[in-house]
Amino acid sequence: MDKSLDFKPRQILFLECGTERLYTELIQVVKERQLCWVRPLFLADKSIEPHKITDLRSSSDLLWSINLFQPAMEVEVIPFFSDFAHLEELSSITAKQQLHNFIQKLWVQGSV
Repeated sequence: MDKSLDFKPRQILFLECGTERLYTELIQVVKERQLCWVRPLFLADKSIEPHKITDLRSSSDLLWSINLFQPAMEVEVIPFFSDFAHLEELSSITAKQQLHNFIQKLWVQGSV
């Protein structure tokens, strides 16, 4: 059974590329096209201790292949949300650029 059929709106999902994870909130599964419509929340870089967190809530929504998303475990995400209070809010332009950079890396990784 396809794991993506179990995804529910408002669920936290992530895309992983190297040491970075893009955490998102699921808006809708577009089953006919095998896509997820998600709202980016933050980017976590696991190569830096403590993990570097970039707030992407002011960036754009994303449609991406459902097959690449993984469900996030609550125990791994909750500590990141507590860090949000300490984050400097990025401008919309900066957040969009950070999201674009991550998606570009993910695209290149998938093409190899």
